[in-house]
Amino acid sequence: MTANPNAAPTRLVAISGSIRRASHCTAVLRSLTPLLPPTATLELFPLDDVPMYNADLDGDSPPAAVAQLKAAIAAADGLVICSPEYNYGIPGVLKNAIDWASRPGFASPLKGKPVLVMTASPGTAGGVRAQAQIRDALAATLARPLVRQHIAIAGVASRIQDGRLVDEPTLGFIQAGLVDLLGEIRWLQAARQQA
Repeated sequence: MTANPNAAPTRLVAISGSIRRASHCTAVLRSLTPLLPPTATLELFPLDDVPMYNADLDGDSPPAAVAQLKAAIAAADGLVICSPEYNYGIPGVLKNAIDWASRPGFASPLKGKPVLVMTASPGTAGGVRAQAQIRDALAATLARPLVRQHIAIAGVASRIQDGRLVDEPTLGFIQAGLVDLLGEIRWLQAARQQA
C-alpha cells in the first residue's frame, strides 16, 4: 500500500507517567521522533499542571490543563505512553490523567484511540506490573492498547545518555512497536472510511 503524499500526517501524542525533570520515561519519549516515518509526528504532552481529578470540576468548563489534555488526545490519531512503576503500580500522575481523559464515560477522547504502552524502570522487571495496570485502566476507557508489543525497558538508567535513549536493541524494539501502532491507526482509519 502506497502512502498518499497529500494525506495529513499521522499525529501521535506522547505522555510520560513521570513529571520528574530528569525522567527516564520522558527521555525515552523524546528519543522516538527519529524512529518515525516522515508521515508521522509526535508531540509530548506534559502532565505537570493537570490537577487531581475532582468530579465537582468535571463539567463543561474543566480546568485549563484538563481541557488541553482532552483536546490533545482528541486531535491525536494515537497515543504513546511511557511510565515508571511506583510501588508495583501505576504512578498517580498518569492514573489521574487517564481518569480526567476518560470523561465523559463511553464518549471520552480515549474511546477507540490506539495506544502503545511502554514502561521503564532502573530495576530488572522494567515496570511490568505498572504496564498491566495501565492496560487495564485504558481498556476501561474503551481505548485500544496494542496487544502485540509489551515494551518494558529494564535497567533504563544505563540506556540513556544526555537525555536520550541510546540503546540500539531497545530502540529497535520500540520502533517495531511504533510500526504496529501506525499500522493499527491506518487499519482503523480505513475501517471508518468503509463504514
